[in-house]
Amino acid sequence: MKKYLALLLAAVMVLSLAACGGSDSKESSKEPEIEVDTQAPETKAPETEAEPAPSDDEPAPSEDEPAPSEDEPAPAAYERGDDEEIYYEVLPNYEEMIRDAKANDDLSAKFVEMAKAEAELLDSATMSPYTTSGGAYTISRIAPHTVSYVQWGSDDDRLKGLVISDEFISKEERADLLEQWRTALEGKGEYDPKAYLESKGHTIQNVYNTTFSTAPVTLDWVNTSSASDTEVLVNTVDGLMEYDNLNHLNPALATSYEVSDDGLTYTFHLRDDVKWYTSEGVEYAPLVANDFAMGFRHMLDVGAGLEYLAGADGAHIVGADDYVNAGGAWEDVGVKVVDEHTIQYILDQPTSYFMTMLAYSIFLPICDQFYQAQGGVYGIDEFAEASATDSYKFGKNTDTASQVYCGAYLLQKFVDGSEIVLVKNPNYYNADAVRIETIKWIYDGGENPLQTYNDACDGIYAGITLSVSTGLLAQAKEDGNFDKYSYVSDTASTSYFAGLNMNRGTFVLSNGAAESPKSEQEKIDTNTALHNKNFRKALLHAWDRKTYNAVGRGEELAETNLRNMYTMPNFVVLEADVTDADGNSFGKGTEYGDVVQFYLDKLGAKINVKDGQDGWYNQEAAEEYKKAAMEELDGEVTFPIQLDVVYYSASDAQVANSNAFKSIMEENLGTDFIIINLIETTTT
Repeated sequence: MKKYLALLLAAVMVLSLAACGGSDSKESSKEPEIEVDTQAPETKAPETEAEPAPSDDEPAPSEDEPAPSEDEPAPAAYERGDDEEIYYEVLPNYEEMIRDAKANDDLSAKFVEMAKAEAELLDSATMSPYTTSGGAYTISRIAPHTVSYVQWGSDDDRLKGLVISDEFISKEERADLLEQWRTALEGKGEYDPKAYLESKGHTIQNVYNTTFSTAPVTLDWVNTSSASDTEVLVNTVDGLMEYDNLNHLNPALATSYEVSDDGLTYTFHLRDDVKWYTSEGVEYAPLVANDFAMGFRHMLDVGAGLEYLAGADGAHIVGADDYVNAGGAWEDVGVKVVDEHTIQYILDQPTSYFMTMLAYSIFLPICDQFYQAQGGVYGIDEFAEASATDSYKFGKNTDTASQVYCGAYLLQKFVDGSEIVLVKNPNYYNADAVRIETIKWIYDGGENPLQTYNDACDGIYAGITLSVSTGLLAQAKEDGNFDKYSYVSDTASTSYFAGLNMNRGTFVLSNGAAESPKSEQEKIDTNTALHNKNFRKALLHAWDRKTYNAVGRGEELAETNLRNMYTMPNFVVLEADVTDADGNSFGKGTEYGDVVQFYLDKLGAKINVKDGQDGWYNQEAAEEYKKAAMEELDGEVTFPIQLDVVYYSASDAQVANSNAFKSIMEENLGTDFIIINLIETTTT
């Protein structure tokens, strides 16, 4: 249901673009595939297939296995009409609500209207928020907050400022560093983790090793919406502005900028000393304003998933939506080259968060001269035709020579299934800011987490997350590392959710790896039941997420990373008093989550949106909804309804999670209502 997800992401993204503050934690989460699609609308960045790795500071090795995917078309008998029909059936009011919210010029009033729309979405019980990233036990050699910690864009993946010790940082040292950082954040001092750690006997390293399980598929940084691509590539290219570790937005490739009096035109003046370099460090061409314009056009042409951020759902660049969706001319798009070192962006309405959007990859430049030399063309249709030919090389493979770089690092080695290596760009214009000489991603499929842990202890990796499901938490307690070094990583704005599949199309994989045991009628009954709101509510309120989460995290942290709404509750606050159309008033300083809670209460929803608790699990409510669903579906379906859980049997974590889900749901709802089918697959 692309429209469904697009509207949700639109709501989440507008909030993300205006917010400030947060943490730099990231965490990987891989779940078994249920008749429920696990997705993550990212208030940090709208990236698909995201696989952020765990750490309060920077990525640590991933421990979990990927789940299998289903990709076959639906049998005709199970099609339930057009996706829009399902969308309007489930969410009859949401689109109008979110459209009205976007049209509101008052930022605080916009947030209130979005909160009302989010409450409507939550109450539909089609997508249950589950967890956020972070909130896990971690041990690390990385000083906290030495890279950007903003909750949007890609600047927190820029690793040049990392401060890494040769030893794990103790709990006491970490507490001291965090206090120094908070003091600096308040403008009352400086944050110098290098000097502090050296005073404690640490030796600072200039090499950062981490792991990857999913390799980049392209070196074309504007032709992707995948975290596995972006987290590597943003280290090789700079943007106009960049967030630092104190959340300040500073000039990068821009030296200065002006905003017109009407708030519609942003003019950026570029550095005149920046060059593009090959992977070997050979100068290729100067960076010019046209590289930003053509990078933006190329991003619109390729349609990799982030282009919607350019128009009405994001930056409000004039003509961007028309160019992508209605055959508009490039000349009408509001990205203009003023002169060789001046680029201009023209908006169709004042957009208070526009400067924050410069942290997104859609505003990165490409070297136009190199792009065209590699067979690159402009125009949506022209790109589609050219990219299908063998002569088109740019971004089609991961050959280090198929790209040129203007950032802090050069990509010198890329071997999928082995390693990815970045080395410091010796000609980087801001070389003094680059603390790390070499960044290396080493492949780790997660088959041997204990070996990865031992490697971290031996200094090969900078840190690792400790989980129950992999046995690493127990290992760290046994060898004393837990008591000396462990800390709970920050939670972040990324929200993972379980989305009920309202129009399932695949029941068997073509390779035979997984097949539903359901009969034809049982498939139809499941679909029918899922279109009953009370049935959906019974499912989601019976899901004991704390118990489920404890399987991998342990009882102590079972609730730490639980999230109960799509947006981080305190992501934004109202900047002014607001009274909605029904006369409900919200004071200046009210958190967004509190507004969502108000509207949920008005709807009679039994959801508590606060983080760090299971605000959905409610056995009494589940029983009420179960009773109502069985009455409403009487004569339409035969109970119990069956749901499939597909899991990868080589992953202990997925096996444990799958069994936990079956046990929780069947116990809480009864096997007279629901049966969970566990479907094993031995391949990914």
